[in-house]
Amino acid sequence: MTNPAPASTPLMSHRQILFVIFGLMAGMFLSALDQTVVGTAIRTIGDDLNGLSQQAWVTTAYLILSTISTPIYGKLSDIFGRRPLFIAAIVIFMVGSLLATFSTSMLELAAFRAIQGLGAGGLMSMPLAIMGDMLAPRERARYQGYFLAVFGISSLIGPLVGGLFAGAQEILGIAGWRWVFLVNVPIGLVALAIVLRFLHLPKHARPGVRIDWWGAATIIIGLVPLLLVAEEGRDWGWTSPLAVACYAVGAAGLIAFVLIERAMGDDALIPLKLFRSSTFSMATVIGVFVGFGMFGAMLTIPLYLQLVFGSTPTESGFQMLPMILGLMIASILSGQIIARTGHYRIFPILGTAMLAGGFLDLTTLQYDSSYWVMAGAMLLIGLGLGQLMQTLTIASQNSVGLRDMGVATSASTFFRQIGGTAGTAVLLSLLFTLMPANVTGSLSDEATLSDALDAALDPTVAEAPANEEIMATIYTPIVEPIVASLPPQVDLGDDAARQQVVEQALPAVQQAFDGAQSGDEGDGASVGSSALDDTSFLTGADPRLAKPFLVGFNESAVQVYWVALVVVLIAFVLSLFFRTPPLRAKSALQEAADERAAADERAAAGSGRAVGAGAGATAAVGGADDEERADTGVIATLAADEFGAMVEPGGDPSLHRGHDPGD
Repeated sequence: MTNPAPASTPLMSHRQILFVIFGLMAGMFLSALDQTVVGTAIRTIGDDLNGLSQQAWVTTAYLILSTISTPIYGKLSDIFGRRPLFIAAIVIFMVGSLLATFSTSMLELAAFRAIQGLGAGGLMSMPLAIMGDMLAPRERARYQGYFLAVFGISSLIGPLVGGLFAGAQEILGIAGWRWVFLVNVPIGLVALAIVLRFLHLPKHARPGVRIDWWGAATIIIGLVPLLLVAEEGRDWGWTSPLAVACYAVGAAGLIAFVLIERAMGDDALIPLKLFRSSTFSMATVIGVFVGFGMFGAMLTIPLYLQLVFGSTPTESGFQMLPMILGLMIASILSGQIIARTGHYRIFPILGTAMLAGGFLDLTTLQYDSSYWVMAGAMLLIGLGLGQLMQTLTIASQNSVGLRDMGVATSASTFFRQIGGTAGTAVLLSLLFTLMPANVTGSLSDEATLSDALDAALDPTVAEAPANEEIMATIYTPIVEPIVASLPPQVDLGDDAARQQVVEQALPAVQQAFDGAQSGDEGDGASVGSSALDDTSFLTGADPRLAKPFLVGFNESAVQVYWVALVVVLIAFVLSLFFRTPPLRAKSALQEAADERAAADERAAAGSGRAVGAGAGATAAVGGADDEERADTGVIATLAADEFGAMVEPGGDPSLHRGHDPGD
């Protein structure tokens, strides 16, 4: 009778896995905290650098570089190992943060944020690839709580930190908002020390592998012009010669990229063989649409809270907690269900449906809506994203082996970020393109304009310090001609006299704004985009003066949410056709170790047969024992190579189990 093959022994104990996760959490915390801090403080930064309407540049530059670098990190980590690439990402991120601290304009800040993005591409993709190596898809739910803790803590303290920095005039002689970036340096140093101490991984040599430099170059040539025109198209004109040139260069770059990837085969930056898997392909496409809707529309929520609800940066951060709560609840519950059943098809369907429901709720917003309308929408969005993010990544990782784990993980992240970057550029560009016309349109409304003129003509309101900026930005060009034409005896401080002036002036002013909407713009008849570069004039302003701006921003944001809703609905339809095979029960590293052990076993069996039939049954029994010892020895040697301590085949069995005795 043939003896059963010995069961495979886990390469890493629970304690050893926790040490690695500790290092990964440190790097991810650096990137996660930066996103929440910058998102909360961006309005203050834009106002101080006189370029809030250029916010999309700051965000898009970060996303472009993080997006482009993601597959490069994945491929290089498959070749040279995950650890050195993760360390390099931390260092690059710190350098970009230090440079961003000393920015003097929004465009300069965008350039330094691009360097940060170059590091962030590794900070977010490498941990996912490392987890894919170490843990079986079903087992990852056991450890995902640690990573959720990182995002939860960063989401809780990030808005507070960002608000405190944005609200401080100076800290140690440096403008408060600059600490949003400078704080990354000490945090990065701590993260680097933790990674160097705890993050140690097995090495799997990949001799004779080519590096796809041409693929990296062509993907940059293909993506940058397209993302650039997405941002600048409103100023250039979508059919202008410069825009058309960007379309042409981008298309040529993407075609060249596909041809090069096909020629490179397995050594490609994004091997085309990955798309032979229907699971990987569908997860990728859904990720692009989800990223488009999520990144682009979510970036407007902090702005909406601060501009329309009048929240401080710190308050707006805490007001976004429903989204974080929904994200964490959905991630934990879906992860536990996946770990128990191995099935996950329902989660992309439910996730995209809830995400669409959240955006549908946002389309009902009015400028005077209750905060709880938005809170409900944010909760739905969080519940949807919590079911989508880890599920799409796990599906992609489950479709490949160890050789392509890094590139599959980074490719999944890459395409989701492609959607996010495009969504950020397109939707923020749409927002700031629509705002001047919508603000002008709200001023053409008779009731709104009448109230605003009454307030602007009232000397006590117009001369109040809190209204000085909004008067200079919007209303002074409107009321100066009216006041100049009045007889000297008219007392604008008298309510009845002022109301009579408003009634007389209203038709002409309203006609001017109506003409601006139809394209026949007169002096002072519209709100130019320059008024959007510094929105601090709204802080503390009289509600009657601020109302046209708030109504215009609300209408612009709602139009953005409609676009996001349509995109997410496409993802929902696609999720109905998403086929998801059961998840593997072994990690990629374990599968590789088992394959090597099986090869050694076959070699040992072949040697045993070569001794000859004279050895008899005794030799057969002895051969089986030798095979079992050889298998155990191979596993022990692999573990020793990882952690620097040789585990004897007959040593403490607790070192070979998948968990500590006390677990």
